Amino acid sequence: MLLDCGGKTLDLSHPQVMGVLNITPDSFSDGGDFFAPERAVERALQMQAEGAAVIDVGGESTRPGAEPVPVDEEIARVVPVIEALRSRLSVPISIDTRKPEVMRAAVGAGAGLINDVAALREPGALQAARECGVAVCLMHMQGEPRTMQDDPVYEDVVAGVKAFLQRRARACEEAGIAREHILLDPGFGFGKTVQHNLQLLARLDEIVALGYPVLVGLSRKSMIGKLLGLETGERLAASIALAMLAVERGARLVRAHDVKETWQALQMQAALHGME
Repeated sequence: MLLDCGGKTLDLSHPQVMGVLNITPDSFSDGGDFFAPERAVERALQMQAEGAAVIDVGGESTRPGAEPVPVDEEIARVVPVIEALRSRLSVPISIDTRKPEVMRAAVGAGAGLINDVAALREPGALQAARECGVAVCLMHMQGEPRTMQDDPVYEDVVAGVKAFLQRRARACEEAGIAREHILLDPGFGFGKTVQHNLQLLARLDEIVALGYPVLVGLSRKSMIGKLLGLETGERLAASIALAMLAVERGARLVRAHDVKETWQALQMQAALHGME
């Protein structure tokens, strides 16, 4: 299961780690830590060395309550970093954005994967992704970041998420994006309560059954804090546990802030499965 990301290959024949690189002052976990371009580049190279198979660059926070960032500002944050990393990374670069203008600029700078929390629903986003010709990740989100956690309600969260992702994948294919260029993300924490998140994780195999590689983002999420009473910086062990549970249910890409530790856990899991 090889994913072509703008000329660089992401091997999803076994579970991989996506390293998070937030070039923002306000992301929920590491906002401001890598806002300076030189620090962002250094962190990306470090994550590659720690085992990341793809680096996910984002210039706009999508934490609950986050305000939108103007297009020009988002481009100014991410493009210099992607350009600096293009020739220094052997792994693909992903751009985490909803905006078609940012997609075009980032892919032009060297990104090979568009990771969109809005599943290419913004005006012009689907066309931009098709014309960019790179892989896409479609995520489910109820509402939008500023209001998504106000009072999320579902009749059946798994059925709802599955149907939404299936519709968006079909829309991409009808627009000319090849099926083998599509990943799906159920969107843990995006317009979902703790119980919604737990139901999604317990039945993740139903999302996997759609036939597309599945990405999960559970690293340091607020559900851990709510269940265990832990601050953001105390959630490493629980994040790794959730990652491994997701992989056991079929996830192929784990989005993580703590790359080294997550990669090590997945290697031990793989070693065990190799004996079966």
